[in-house]
Amino acid sequence: MSSESTPSIPSRPHLVLVGMMGAGKTSGGRRVAKRLHRRHVDLDAAIERTFGRKIPEIFAAEGEPGFRDREHDVLVDLLRGDEPLVVSTGGGAVLREDNRASMRERGTVVWLRAAPQTLLSRVGDGSGRPLLAGDPLGNLTRLAAARADAYRAAAHHIVDVDHMSFDAITTGLAALVAGPDPLPENAATCAEVDR
Repeated sequence: MSSESTPSIPSRPHLVLVGMMGAGKTSGGRRVAKRLHRRHVDLDAAIERTFGRKIPEIFAAEGEPGFRDREHDVLVDLLRGDEPLVVSTGGGAVLREDNRASMRERGTVVWLRAAPQTLLSRVGDGSGRPLLAGDPLGNLTRLAAARADAYRAAAHHIVDVDHMSFDAITTGLAALVAGPDPLPENAATCAEVDR
């Protein structure tokens, strides 16, 4: 198993997980936060708490641009803090260049990459996910292709999670945050993309 890693820099106190819906950002984020003794924040849940409305309601009332503005405001506010967090972003949080810049500046960003079939097996019929309505697999495939460059631009590390357990993902993410030691054999396969 090959892997490369760079230590987290003190000015980047947060671990930020990006990737498509169903990649394991929230489940993996909760687990690694517990292991690292950090607070976990799910960005979508934080948006709902902040604005008192569910994500589908915000999409229905304001469209995707309105939602993305709200998402940006909450993300920047979270990343501004010095308390080291594990932040699980929404799948489209990387679409805005200013979001990507904030994530990279204030966090170690990890793209949890998964094939559309894996994503579909985890999200089911896409109920409650406005961007999947009608054709979940087709929409996941199109979204993943359209967002791949943005995920790559945001990420310091890429972890392919298709055939990984949450325990292996957690071990790999914790190792990335811990520093330059090689990842254990049962940890995530990572690709270094830091620029």
